[in-house]
Amino acid sequence: METAYLALGSNLDNRRAFLRAAVAALGRVAGTRLLAQSSIYETVPEGNAPEPLYLNAVLRLETPLKARQLLDSCLDIERILGRVRPADGAKGARVIDIDLLLFGEETIDEPGLQVPHPALLARPFVRIPLADVATPGLCHPQTGDRLDKSSPDPGVRRLPDW
Repeated sequence: METAYLALGSNLDNRRAFLRAAVAALGRVAGTRLLAQSSIYETVPEGNAPEPLYLNAVLRLETPLKARQLLDSCLDIERILGRVRPADGAKGARVIDIDLLLFGEETIDEPGLQVPHPALLARPFVRIPLADVATPGLCHPQTGDRLDKSSPDPGVRRLPDW
């Protein structure tokens, strides 16, 4: 069994319902168990892009799957919930986004799979909810940065419970 951290985000339609649906679907992934879920945070789009505000959260899971299998399950859930990825790889508004942030202490660099997530340290909308669910003393496997603590950010606002 391995501990994994997943980031969830949604900025279209009923954002909270999409986050809840993703959590429920992840709970049905073979042998995977939800250990903790962060608060929900409302956040401005990255780079203040002209998109609706996001809802973001982070989950801590325990899974028997390998990192690639877990990522494939996340991508399947995105598709089932209606996520459409542009053919050109452009980013933009989406009903659901599920990113694999950390997978145990592993460092993985394969086509389509980078762990730790390459933008993890630069994104307050990930760092703040990650600190909610991080095990005490959790550190970035490459840089050693503490992940169980995060500074506040004006673009990240905690919302009432799920």
